[in-house]
Amino acid sequence: MTLSISKAALKPKLLSYLRFIEEKKEKIIITDHGRPVATILPYSSKKDGENIQKQLKNSILKYENPLDPVGLEDWKLIS
Repeated sequence: MTLSISKAALKPKLLSYLRFIEEKKEKIIITDHGRPVATILPYSSKKDGENIQKQLKNSILKYENPLDPVGLEDWKLIS
């Protein structure tokens, strides 16, 4: 669940929202007049990024011609 909050509502309760992000590990989108202007994300260490990279390694197919249609079996692999 992504929380969306206006700049005006964020300002007086910033510390509460930072605690929310830390505890729930969810992002908050900050808006100005209903338009998204910024996102606050929970901190992710480099180690987390390395784990994700290892999980993705060899999981993506390489296509010689990226404009060719994707086969049905290949769609199952990437979805």
